[in-house]
Amino acid sequence: MKALVLSGGKGTRLRPITYTSAKQLVPVANKPILFRVIETIQEVGITEIGVVLGDTGHEIRQAVGSGKRWGVNLTFIEQEAPLGLAHAVKVSRDFLGDDRFVMFLGDNCIQGGIGPLVEQFDHHRYNAQIVLKQVNDPRQFGVADIDDDGRIARLVEKPRVPQSDLALVGIYLFDSSIWEAVEQIRPSFRGELEITDAIQWLIEHGHRVYPYIHEGWWIDTGKKDDLLEANRLVLEELHGAIEGYIDRDSQIIGRVTVERGAEIINSTIRGPAIIGEHTRVLNSYIGPFTSIYHHCLIESSEIEHSIVLESCTIRDLPHRLEDSLIGRNVDIARSPFKPRAYRLTLGDNSSVGVL
Repeated sequence: MKALVLSGGKGTRLRPITYTSAKQLVPVANKPILFRVIETIQEVGITEIGVVLGDTGHEIRQAVGSGKRWGVNLTFIEQEAPLGLAHAVKVSRDFLGDDRFVMFLGDNCIQGGIGPLVEQFDHHRYNAQIVLKQVNDPRQFGVADIDDDGRIARLVEKPRVPQSDLALVGIYLFDSSIWEAVEQIRPSFRGELEITDAIQWLIEHGHRVYPYIHEGWWIDTGKKDDLLEANRLVLEELHGAIEGYIDRDSQIIGRVTVERGAEIINSTIRGPAIIGEHTRVLNSYIGPFTSIYHHCLIESSEIEHSIVLESCTIRDLPHRLEDSLIGRNVDIARSPFKPRAYRLTLGDNSSVGVL
């Protein structure tokens, strides 16, 4: 079996972070989401992985390299434009051949891996299997109807009146029957070849399309609040490890990871939390569900339930920073100048809350 990871897309819902970075490389608990996807695939023994690239392809190539660090072989596949998930499958045919494969959206976080899913797909020899998850408001997702025989009968994109609460997660397994399906469908009103249309074609032509209902958590990390929630859930599962330096005046409470080269000076870290490589935390408080990435400086400040990306400086804040996503190379400090005022330089689509 092979794997196909979709890493195109512009990440418009995560702007301004994604103006300068691929959304798949935004870290959750200090590990890029795409790295977590590759690890999830490698854990089931799949070593041939195709990565579909879009406008951010150069950055993704640099970040993941050859795949050697995970013991896998990566093949990069260019998609000339964002023409839909089924189009991404279509342009990957030379890589996939007639092998069965798992397709994984590169910005999804899922609990527990895909081992039981792959085992079930192989054991039953389905033509396709679609991962579903019960959600509170299925109107925001693609939704599957299941018939009395346990097969998927129909897929509906964002229905006004959902027939079930089972949403498509963004993980699919296919055999070679998918090739005829992607050739037969036509672009949707969005001008894209939709994977839901290809799956519906398989259903209508008598192929064996079954669900796999995921019981653990799943997060589509396309928006800030979802990214913070994914960070919270992953941090909950970390055991904690101290590889950096902690002075005698500091306090570590709960499950905290302090990565190599980090320094904690006269500060309190309350887990679950993670402090990245060569980050310095001085005279500060880092609260639960916070990830501080590499090469940051946090001084005389309090941060909680937030993600701070690399090379940021946060110092002398008069109030606690929380529920925040801070991009790379950001400098946040209390201004020494008078008159006292907010002085901001913000990118497009930024959101700031002030007292």
